[in-house]
Amino acid sequence: MGTIMSTTTMSTAPLQRGSRRGALVLTVLALAVASVLASTDAAASGFQIKENSAKALGRAFAGVDTAGDDASVVVNNPAAMSDLNGMVFQADVTAIDVNTQFHGSGTDAFGFPLSGGDGGNGGDVTPVPALYFSAPINDAWRIGLAVNAPFGLKTEYDDGWMGRYQALKSKVTSLDLTGSISWQINPQVALGASIIAQQTKVDLSNAVDFGAIVASAQIEQCIALGGNPATCPASVSVFPQSADGKAEVRGDDWSYGWQIGAEFKPTTQDRIGLSYRAKIDHTISGNAYFQVPIAIQPIIAPTGAFQNTAASGDFATPAVANLSYWHIGSGPVSWGASLGWTGWSSFKQLAINFANPYQPPSVEAEDWRNTFFGSLGMDYKISDQWTWRAGVAYDQTPTRDETRTPRIPDGARKWLALGVGYAPSPAVEFNLGYAHLFVNNGDVNDTSVTGDHLVGSFDNSGNLLSVSGTFHF
Repeated sequence: MGTIMSTTTMSTAPLQRGSRRGALVLTVLALAVASVLASTDAAASGFQIKENSAKALGRAFAGVDTAGDDASVVVNNPAAMSDLNGMVFQADVTAIDVNTQFHGSGTDAFGFPLSGGDGGNGGDVTPVPALYFSAPINDAWRIGLAVNAPFGLKTEYDDGWMGRYQALKSKVTSLDLTGSISWQINPQVALGASIIAQQTKVDLSNAVDFGAIVASAQIEQCIALGGNPATCPASVSVFPQSADGKAEVRGDDWSYGWQIGAEFKPTTQDRIGLSYRAKIDHTISGNAYFQVPIAIQPIIAPTGAFQNTAASGDFATPAVANLSYWHIGSGPVSWGASLGWTGWSSFKQLAINFANPYQPPSVEAEDWRNTFFGSLGMDYKISDQWTWRAGVAYDQTPTRDETRTPRIPDGARKWLALGVGYAPSPAVEFNLGYAHLFVNNGDVNDTSVTGDHLVGSFDNSGNLLSVSGTFHF
């Protein structure tokens, strides 16, 4: 997701009864969930959000597809719903604290230092809720419903910072409404599937260096009239960084996807879970908005460019696959592992089309790569009421040094997680999970389309705190 403005030709781009009762509760609460998800920070790599279960967070999501007695399997692996008892309602909320701070400098198209500060902390603290409901149809079949946010991103920097021509605000939010079903074929094998309705919203903005655009046009005109290319720059009347404007693209789309899962129990103590979630393609439709400095408007207006206009672009949330193992110990300790894959290579470019015929389509290279996530974790059951958890994980970044921008200054991350669970009765359980993310620096060497060159590094870190309540009926 690079700058919204593109090319010096002045084009722009970024751009049973209980079951029914539970479903009604889930539907009503979905409205509250959607309002909170309007400003989501990604805590997994790219703009993925793994944080949908306090219990799983406490063990760094080890065994997340098959550890059992966690209603988040409605979205993580529908086959594992066969392990749930009776009707279950679960509510989770995770506070995601992401910090990203730029250190560096840069130059404009004429080689002068970029003005402005470091942008402040581009991250934020955001609560991300998730709701799950599951109920049996009979001994072999079970259904589930969920509302959660599997993908989200928000970075926002101070106005006037030195990287303003690359990014000011970047927000991507995906809200999923999921319906799942599981079939327990026999005590050893269960299968599951999900249908997903997904709304994705995009809001991207950056400053526009109109001074550089006008200066470039004046130099080209000077040369065209026979001027000396070496001296023509001295004839310009407007300079880079002297006339900043702004561009913003906002849009959304509903689309649909699917997921399949399986769970195998080779022994009474061992479980293996597999799940695959398909890529969901979107065509984001919305509008592009431009702010042009008053002094520049007479120059820009005749071109027909930089007018507010409808905009659209193709966008996809990636495919995700997971393999999980969980061993139920004969003593107080149970343990497991997970290996996840995310198909980020589908995010090769961000292409935006504009209804304004004077705004040519824009294509910005992203060139992300597929990533793996691996984790190990354990439960230590102190008593029937109390359980302690711990886990570690490693999460690759999809970004590359050559194409990384301030919009997503992502780096690979290491997880250290702890958790505790308290069950005052067989029907009620509360969980608390915490993880600290040690995130690699995100190096940036990026030149905007107006020649503003930003060089530096983003210091990144993250903290996750999640709580949940699970209720059996």
